Formats: sequence, structure tokens, C-alpha cells
Amino acid sequence: MNILLIRPKPDKETIGLQHVMVCEPLELEYLAANIDLADVKVEILDMILEKEPLETFIKQFDPDVVGMTGYVTHVNVIKNYAHRIKKLKPDCIVVAGGVYAEVVPADFVSPDIDYIVEANGPATFNTIINYLMQRKEKMSYIDGTYRPRLTSRKDTSFPYENPDRDKVNRYRDKYYYMFHNPCALIKTSYGCPYSCSFCFCKEVTDGKYFTRSIESVIEELLTIPEPEIYIVDDDFLFSRERILEFCSQLAKYNITKKFLVYGRADFVSSNADVIEIFRDHGLRAVIMGLESFKNDDLQKYNKRTSIIENEKAINVLKKYDIEIYGTIILGMDFSKADFQSLYQWLVKMDITFVNLQPLTPLYGTEIYQQYEKDLIIDREEYEKWDLAHLVLKPEKMSVRSYYMEIVKLYYKITMRPKNVLRLIRKYGLSEVLKLSVGSSAVTMQYLKKIIVAK
Repeated sequence: MNILLIRPKPDKETIGLQHVMVCEPLELEYLAANIDLADVKVEILDMILEKEPLETFIKQFDPDVVGMTGYVTHVNVIKNYAHRIKKLKPDCIVVAGGVYAEVVPADFVSPDIDYIVEANGPATFNTIINYLMQRKEKMSYIDGTYRPRLTSRKDTSFPYENPDRDKVNRYRDKYYYMFHNPCALIKTSYGCPYSCSFCFCKEVTDGKYFTRSIESVIEELLTIPEPEIYIVDDDFLFSRERILEFCSQLAKYNITKKFLVYGRADFVSSNADVIEIFRDHGLRAVIMGLESFKNDDLQKYNKRTSIIENEKAINVLKKYDIEIYGTIILGMDFSKADFQSLYQWLVKMDITFVNLQPLTPLYGTEIYQQYEKDLIIDREEYEKWDLAHLVLKPEKMSVRSYYMEIVKLYYKITMRPKNVLRLIRKYGLSEVLKLSVGSSAVTMQYLKKIIVAK
């Protein structure tokens, strides 16, 4: 049996971070590593990096089964891929999965998709493969796949083999995140212990949070050659004890990696001693959901943090020379004065990297119904649900003006001479130029939005 696992390329409409980062397809590497049959050939195809059309690889590999994963922005892309695959090879079994499919599987329903994995990805994919090998035919009922009016139980453990990174050897030197280059991914926990109203992450595990043992994480780290490690947990900075155990084990095994993690401001602000220890063991950057410079917004989003905690956390990371990638949710009630106030706050806090996200009530989150009547795009325009497009109408300015304020704010922050010089000194001119080219591509996408907007 030939199994082809595909990471789809984003739609050209999607305003994507792929211009400043391309990370390895970890979920597909897990699938490849956990197929428990010997008589199969498995390949991973990364369409973000490939130049040839999909059809070239279908003809070349002649797959019996194709598995694809993606986010909300990939729904139409995956359906399009499935149609093209079936057109070339009607008997090929097509399986769709990923984090969005685990929350809203019905959106992937298509005559060209045979199975939609809504729970326990590696185990469910294995069940499909085993059945096909034994019966040579499709079965409609497989636990873990989407079936209308039925819900699959999601496991709260992850008893799988480590990802098979060898399957993407031909791509590995092209995987990076911003200045983290080359960069590998590792996941040490699942779900999120918090309940922010806008967040999709907690929906993937039905609000449950569970972790891998530090021992298993260290075992995996010892197999990864890349010097830069992106820990893709929804929140790695959660438990003091776990982080300290992690640092202790890094020292014990003489692991000298550089780490990028997600973390909350309240943890950072109240655990400066842990941050210092982690810095000494490789912590290089933190992606931090600041969300707003207004306490009222933080309360509205059920963030359970404050502006004081945000500012203290920023100062802690700066004290220990840890890069900050801040995310900000832009409210639909923003005026031009609010954008200016946000700029002044970011300058005051000396933030270099910021991800500006217009408020996006993703389908499947608790705030979707609250805003459904105010949507200015269709829910089925999946490629626009990228946390960069406006999906709600601004209250105090036109869509065009709102996009313009986003672009202006990005450039006023990132192109400040002080920030540019700091980045060149820290990362080198060639890396800064590379990132600038990627950022320019994102800007061009925004400018196109501005031209056609009203």
C-alpha cells in the first residue's frame, strides 16, 4: 500500500505567516511514525515548498491512500486537492484531518473525501489503514471519524511513537520561524488550562489539558539535530515545577538548544526566577498573548490577566534578553485614536515584534454566536478566516481605513530605526533582509485588501 501524506499550500487569498515562517508538518510526521503495518510505503509531501502541481506527485507516487491536514483556512484547499486526486485516481482513499477537523468536522464533508478524522489522529488513521489492508474496501463506520449525529471520544493521553522526521529530510533545511533557523518542532502538552473566550485551542481537546512526561520529551529532544526548537504547546509556561524539571533534565543530558515557546503574561510576571533559570538553559523567545492595552478588553476576552501583568511580563523578558513576540487583538470599536494609543503603548514597552489580529470569532469558539449576525464575509470563505482579514465590520471607520491603520502600525513599530539596528546587531543583516522580504509579501496582501475595500 502506498500512503501519501500532504501538507497543503495556503490559498493565495490567505494572509499568511508562511511568508515569515515555514515549520515542519509535525502532525504528518506523527502519522508516518505510528503506522503499524510493515507492508506500506509512506511519503510526506509539503506543498508549501514544492513547485510542481499536485498532479505531478499523484502520478509519480500512485497513492492508495492520501491523508491531508490543515486549519480552517485550508478547508477549501483540501476539498480542491481531494477532487483533483479523485479525478486522477478514483479508487484512492482520501482522508482529511487536523485541528479544525477535530472541532468542526462537518465543514470537510465532500463527495471526494472518504474519511474525516475528528479524534485521536494517529490511532484513527491506523484503524483506517488496517481496515483497508484487510478488507480492500471502504467501511462507513470507523471510530474516531466523523459521523453525523455521533461524537467520537477523545483520548486524554498521547501514547504514540515520536514523529518520523526522516520523512521530510529533503525539506528540513527550509524549515524556520522568523530568526529561528533551522528550526524543529516538538509538542509536550495538549489543550490549554485556561478559558479565553476567543480561543480555538481549548476546543480541540474539549477543554481538557494533559501533558507528556518530561522524560519522554528529553528522549525526543536527544534525537533532534536542529539547534532551534519551537515548543508548540498552547501554553508551555504553565507549571513552575514542570519547567524546572525540564531545565534540570536539559542540564543532566547536556542538551544545549535554543527554545521558542508560548507563554502567558501572568506566569512570566510572577515567575521571574523560573524565567531566568530557563533562559540559562536555552529560552530564547516567548510568543505572548498580550491581547490588548486596555483592561476592559482583557476582561471581555476572559483573559484573566491585567495590563499591569502584561507590562511586568514584558519587563521580565527584556531583563533577561528574551525576545518577545506579542499578539494583540484589535477590537472592532477601535478608532484612529485607539491605533495611535496602541502605538504609543508599544513604543513605551519597546516591543519590536507584534502580531496584530482583528477580532475573529472563529466558528467553534464560544464567542461565534455572539458575533454571527455582524459577519461581513461568509463562513464558507474559509481562506479568509486567517486572523488577519476583517470578518466583522469596524464600528468607527471603513474597512479600507481599518486595514490602512493595521499596515501603518506594523511599519511604525517594525521599521523604527532603533528596532532595525537592534535586529541587525543581534541576528545579522542577511537574516533581517530575509525577514523584510517576507514581511513585504504580507504587506502586499494587505495593500490589495485596501485597494478593493470600501
